[in-house]
Amino acid sequence: MATSRGPYAKGVAKREEILRAALEVIARHGYRKTSTRELAAAVGLSEAGLLHYFGTKEQLFEAVLRARDEADRSRFVDVPDSIGLLAAAVRHNGSVPGLVELYSTFSAEAGDPEHKSHDYFVDRYAAIRSSLADAARARQAAGTFSPSADPETVATALIALSDGLQIQSQYDLPADPADLFDNVLDLLRDS
Repeated sequence: MATSRGPYAKGVAKREEILRAALEVIARHGYRKTSTRELAAAVGLSEAGLLHYFGTKEQLFEAVLRARDEADRSRFVDVPDSIGLLAAAVRHNGSVPGLVELYSTFSAEAGDPEHKSHDYFVDRYAAIRSSLADAARARQAAGTFSPSADPETVATALIALSDGLQIQSQYDLPADPADLFDNVLDLLRDS
């Protein structure tokens, strides 16, 4: 049994190495300027070898986005709720414009129900909406959020705000997206 774990463990480790390298390269160069050949070279593989671990280029980039989400959850482990996590992620995104470009472009492309990552985004948005609505309810119960705000509407609006700010940040937005996000959160606080 132990011999079957060796190759599997090596495959998992190589996949994680690829994702770490992809996060760094894409953050630096952007989605459009990063080729699978460049990612493969960064981890000592051919393009075919790289795609062996993911199947397709789309599945690779979906895995990169999943790794980005996991890195954000780990990076902001001390943030008390998902609203705070989203605010922290918006602030962090200013330092990784290439990953913002990947997310913005890939989420738009995956809007097509035939796209291989469509279900990933459907599930991701549903989970985030649910978590944000729960956080809004908890803040309302604590008296720190407007009791008149509908938690489901707040959740949907915060996601739209976050995604919209990511897109606008690629077009010389005259203000810091994180400051704009925080300003909207201030409007929701119970005075």
